[in-house]
Amino acid sequence: MDYQDIIKDWKQQKFKSLYWLEGEEDFFIDQVTAYAEHQLLPEAERGFNLTVLYGKDTDWTTVINACRRYPMFAEKQVVVLKEAQAMRDLLKLETYIDNPLSSTIFVVAHKQGKIDGRSKLAKLIKEKGVLLSTKKLYDNQLPNWAEAYVSSQGLAITQKAAILLVDHIGNDLSRIANEIDKLLVNLPAQKKIDEGDIEKYVGISKEYNVFELQNAVGLRDTTKVYKIISYFAANPKAAPIQMTLPALYNFFAKVNLIYSVKGNEKEVASALGVHPFFVKDYMQAARQYGPEGTEKAILLLHQYNLRSIGINDSGVEDGELLKELMYKIMN
Repeated sequence: MDYQDIIKDWKQQKFKSLYWLEGEEDFFIDQVTAYAEHQLLPEAERGFNLTVLYGKDTDWTTVINACRRYPMFAEKQVVVLKEAQAMRDLLKLETYIDNPLSSTIFVVAHKQGKIDGRSKLAKLIKEKGVLLSTKKLYDNQLPNWAEAYVSSQGLAITQKAAILLVDHIGNDLSRIANEIDKLLVNLPAQKKIDEGDIEKYVGISKEYNVFELQNAVGLRDTTKVYKIISYFAANPKAAPIQMTLPALYNFFAKVNLIYSVKGNEKEVASALGVHPFFVKDYMQAARQYGPEGTEKAILLLHQYNLRSIGINDSGVEDGELLKELMYKIMN
């Protein structure tokens, strides 16, 4: 079941006795947990019928005793167990889960992994409650996720703006959502978010960023490359070299895959694990550099990544190091 399906059921007053939330993507778990804590019960009932516990500060007997209490002046009570992965004797919760109280909505947030699917507890969870198992999105799924999140808030975003945003933040849904929420507060209703809005409110230059740098390098656009590098040198926080070099390395690593991939742009995008919006850039770079030039770029990026952290380097400034690297890659 998707996290949105759980919240949709709750809004329709459809409840189960147990909701077990686990996996690698904290954002989905946090969304359900926050709704359970702040929305499931009317504000007047929360003082009596909401219990929030933390795994590192509680034990299984305290949790079970809380779940077995009856609600006061209401039909339901809510018990939320956060950081369940940090609780000792977690498996002992199976004694309650095997026979849960129908008047208790028990929500368990188990982050940083999953419990053993072969255990009795795992089997009871599937039998008695709702299991939400989360995993990290692939990088090529992030722009579409950002677009869907904006849409769910009643606005729209251009494809390039979504890509610019996630390319800057990386695979962190909570941060992406927070930045989008800030945009929604600042922008007028019904406005479509564009690159200018990302630049103004998120602090990412729409012209001088890693995304534009890799495009310029792929095209061998020397003038644009050195303009962007000069901007980075003058604004070190805009794109630290420790972020820029891995991004360029990943770019050329994907370019290198193109030489062994056959098919249309959609099939190439799938093979590379990238958003279809990017495919033309990778294919253009493949034509510009060829297999030998691409391999040379990858080797240079590895070498200069080591230099950027002080290995085999005499202390050249990051901006000069990047200029030297770009010259060697493009010539």
